[in-house]
Amino acid sequence: MYITITAQKIDGNFSQSVGDFVAYLEKENEQLDPSDLSSDKAGMEHFFNQYGEQISAEEVTKAIDKNTAKLKKREPKFYSITVSPSTRELRQIENNRNALKRYTRRIMKDYAASFNREINGRKVTVDDILYFAKIEHQRTFKGTDKQVRENQPFANQILELKHQIRRISEGKELGNIQRLQRKIGRLEHEAPHQQNGKRVVQGMKKEGNQSHVHIIVSRKDISNSVSLSPGSKYKSSEVMMNGKKVKRGFDRDSFFAKAEKTFDKTFGYKRNYAESYRSRKDFLKNPKLYFSVLMGLPANEKAVAFKILGKSGVPILNIPTNKVQLAIKTFKRLKRGVDVAMRSGSIGI
Repeated sequence: MYITITAQKIDGNFSQSVGDFVAYLEKENEQLDPSDLSSDKAGMEHFFNQYGEQISAEEVTKAIDKNTAKLKKREPKFYSITVSPSTRELRQIENNRNALKRYTRRIMKDYAASFNREINGRKVTVDDILYFAKIEHQRTFKGTDKQVRENQPFANQILELKHQIRRISEGKELGNIQRLQRKIGRLEHEAPHQQNGKRVVQGMKKEGNQSHVHIIVSRKDISNSVSLSPGSKYKSSEVMMNGKKVKRGFDRDSFFAKAEKTFDKTFGYKRNYAESYRSRKDFLKNPKLYFSVLMGLPANEKAVAFKILGKSGVPILNIPTNKVQLAIKTFKRLKRGVDVAMRSGSIGI
């Protein structure tokens, strides 16, 4: 599971309307037949919230945009939470949209419980949160993805050859077009990252199960009177405001941990250490402990762990079993690869 929380920005400034982001989340529906509502893996996807279904894009935009009382122009008006289950997790729930909705509604309870705030003398609950969520089933390769970046030198050469062919066709240059086309074909084939026999390029749809959830959360509570910022740098503290002690803060660590436990409990998922939130924390804070725990797993769990890491692009080495030797010899070489695996298989911090 990989979960991120971001304040939506446009060109470095906070957006004053959620409209553009809502329109972006409608992109998959524009490619589908509105009458296809029968499949759990395809068809139109509508916005939903804790209690509602089939909420229109217009309703979402109106509700979020009017819920911004007393927020300054340079303050975020809403946040985006992206929930990306791993392939193993999607397989556990059979990539079912209703299961994803059920999970989303349950982790939004975890989200509310992670605020160190009170509203009218009580703790924040999910009923105080103004949010709308939407499931997407597709992902495309971005320019920052490893596959696109490592294919880029080949893309540059191919582009230059195509420019050369154009110049020859226009009579501006002499050359053998067929020879250049064959060279382009070789480069297309030699690019290190391929999908279905084609060079991976920016904008190409990723194969396999790619279902994930986008959640739009208002900065203000549903009454439009209390600011609930998951971007707060404070986990749990009190501050004096207008002569009164006011609790503040959002505990991301608590939210991410609860979200993972909620998935496992809801769907009976047996999580491997390599894909756990605990492993992510160990890796970042104590790499020696991370590799030691990894190597100390029972044989069957260790095999699954290395399979998970291997599919994520981590080189599988003959790792020393001595803990000190392990930390020294493997950390530098594996760190980058493991970090990629963590981002694809675990909750982000």
